Amino acid sequence: MKGEWASITTPFNEKSVKILEAGDRILLSGIVYTARDRAHERLCRMIRNKEELPFDPAGQVLYYTGPSPAPPGKIIGSAGPTTSSRMDPFTEDLLKAGLRGMIGKGKRARPVRELFPYYQAVYFSTVGGAGAYLSKKIVSAEIIAFHDLGAEAVYRLEFRDFPLLVINDTYGGDLYEDALHQRK
Repeated sequence: MKGEWASITTPFNEKSVKILEAGDRILLSGIVYTARDRAHERLCRMIRNKEELPFDPAGQVLYYTGPSPAPPGKIIGSAGPTTSSRMDPFTEDLLKAGLRGMIGKGKRARPVRELFPYYQAVYFSTVGGAGAYLSKKIVSAEIIAFHDLGAEAVYRLEFRDFPLLVINDTYGGDLYEDALHQRK
C-alpha cells in the first residue's frame, strides 16, 4: 500500500492489521474510542479488577486525544493527538483485552513496540498541531465514560477518512527507525 492512501474501517481483526505495514498511509473510517493518561489508569484498573469496561476493546482502536469543547454548530472541538509514550505503561493491559490499534504522536518505547507483533496490533500517528483540521474528519462524538475527567473522558468517535501513518506494524516494522537508518 505504500505510496497511496488506503481506506480501512474499524473494527479490526488479525487479518485486517496484517495487511498494514510501517509507512502505509491510511484513511480510517469507523468507530474509534479516546483515552488519555487518566482514562488509561482507570481502564487498566478495571481490567485488572475484572470489571466491565465502558466499551469492548476487542478489535478496537484508541485515539490518544482530549478534544476541546465543541464550538456552536460543531460536533467536536479541536482533536489533535497527544504524546503516545505517556500511555506506554498501560498498553499491554489493553492489548491483552483485545485492542488492535492506537493513534497518537511520537515514538513508543522499545518494550511497547515489541508488543505489537505479539498481540497483532498496530500503532498509527497523525499530525500534531492539526487538531482543528482533524476534527473535521470526525462525524460524531459522544462521551461514554468518566465524565468527571472533562476533556480526558472516554469518547466514542466516528471517523470518516481520518489521515494516519502506520508507525509500528505486526511484523516489527518501525517507520521512525526505518527513516533513521535510511538517513545514515
